[in-house]
Amino acid sequence: MNGPAAFTLSILMLAGFLLGGGGLWLILKRNDYKRGWLMIVAGTVMFANVAIWTLPTA
Repeated sequence: MNGPAAFTLSILMLAGFLLGGGGLWLILKRNDYKRGWLMIVAGTVMFANVAIWTLPTA
């Protein structure tokens, strides 16, 4: 994988971790369940996108 694509996937992974952590913080500390779960789902979608893009092709 070339440089710009690897950089983009790295940024997506970091954003996924931050969204997941922020979602947990919203749920546990602020009792904002709706936004917290939406952030966790968005982070999970980012992880799924990275997994799809890094799968080997046949």
